[in-house]
Amino acid sequence: MGRRNSCTIYVGNLPGDIREREVEDLFYKYGRIVDIDLKIPPRPPGYAFVEFEDPRDADDAIYGRDGYDFDGYRLRVELAHGGRAQSYSYDRPSSFSNGRRGGVSRRSEFRVMVDGLPSSASWQDLKDHMRRAGDVCFSDVYREGGATVGVVDYTNYDDMKYAIRKLDDTEFRNAFSRAYIRVRQYDARSRSRSRSLSYSRSRSYSRYLKFLSFVFTPSFMTSTDI
Repeated sequence: MGRRNSCTIYVGNLPGDIREREVEDLFYKYGRIVDIDLKIPPRPPGYAFVEFEDPRDADDAIYGRDGYDFDGYRLRVELAHGGRAQSYSYDRPSSFSNGRRGGVSRRSEFRVMVDGLPSSASWQDLKDHMRRAGDVCFSDVYREGGATVGVVDYTNYDDMKYAIRKLDDTEFRNAFSRAYIRVRQYDARSRSRSRSLSYSRSRSYSRYLKFLSFVFTPSFMTSTDI
């Protein structure tokens, strides 16, 4: 068996709506991944070939994920004997999608907000930082009111709570900048209230400026002079 074959694992019984990023989330902690070849047939289950840089990492991935329950699907993970050219009895024609189409990873209810990110932060940077606390299944970064804000979903409650304890007030770094971040549990209601308050305050301040302009305008000035 060649080195490449010994580094590649077969992952069977995947959900039909799985994305390549989710496959990466399942196996990244076992070692450096060289390539992921995801196959999505018209009817589930799907399957994938994951190639590691080191055959020992492939062995660890098999040991850790074979039989793992992923979203109600019990995964089948084994060494891909003969490599990806090998035809499995449950394979489908190669014309099926290979899964390289981006998309959003599976969301969860175990969500945290991350404030104080530098403007250069990307979702990949944030995901790498937040992985220190547990299994991240989704991350995103967006701009709000001139600030850079992150949202991170964990696969379970314990990892979410641990992230709040471990990663709050830690230094976030990427290739361009660094900053200390705040991590808190996501609260949709408080975010909605803060947006409403911000909008209300901006309108009140605008009215106040108009009032000052009216009060302090000299009486001899006409409307065309203002």
